Amino acid sequence: MSVFIHNLADVQSTHIGDKTTIWQFVVVLKNAIIGENCNICSHVFIENNVEIGDFVTIKCGVQIWDGIKIKDRVFIGPNVTFTNDLAPRSKGDFKIMETTINKGASIGANATIIAGNNIGDYAMVGAGSVVTKNISNNELWVGNPAKHVGYITNEGDILDLNLVHKKSKEKYKWNKTNLIKADD
Repeated sequence: MSVFIHNLADVQSTHIGDKTTIWQFVVVLKNAIIGENCNICSHVFIENNVEIGDFVTIKCGVQIWDGIKIKDRVFIGPNVTFTNDLAPRSKGDFKIMETTINKGASIGANATIIAGNNIGDYAMVGAGSVVTKNISNNELWVGNPAKHVGYITNEGDILDLNLVHKKSKEKYKWNKTNLIKADD
């Protein structure tokens, strides 16, 4: 097994997948689970009841609290903030709500994900957005509060709300699990 853990990281968990890299000043508590081929950048905190899938990138300055699940191939941008309690009080009085970031989703820098809201497969949240609602598969959300402004294909092509490609003006349609070019 080949895992790189920087000597200035505090990794208490033994559940770290093969080929994962954990950089300096990262703290991973002992019950956290991190998959294979992940890149955990500096100054990240990962609490106990956290599951992170394979091929996940978590950029600098992110805290991942109890109840957060991150599926495979997710990108979490720098300084993304997760909450896990809608009305936090002093220690011991928490009502933790689970949040799941599903396969292939991307969350831009400085976005905030409010507790209990899930992000669908291959969805994208723009930088600085505040997510207060669930986001479905392949949706593009931006703003504060975040609003649904378009769609994004699994390959990263941005579409408007009418499933028209922003640059090429080609029309797309739903396949079972993705948006594909429509036949004319």
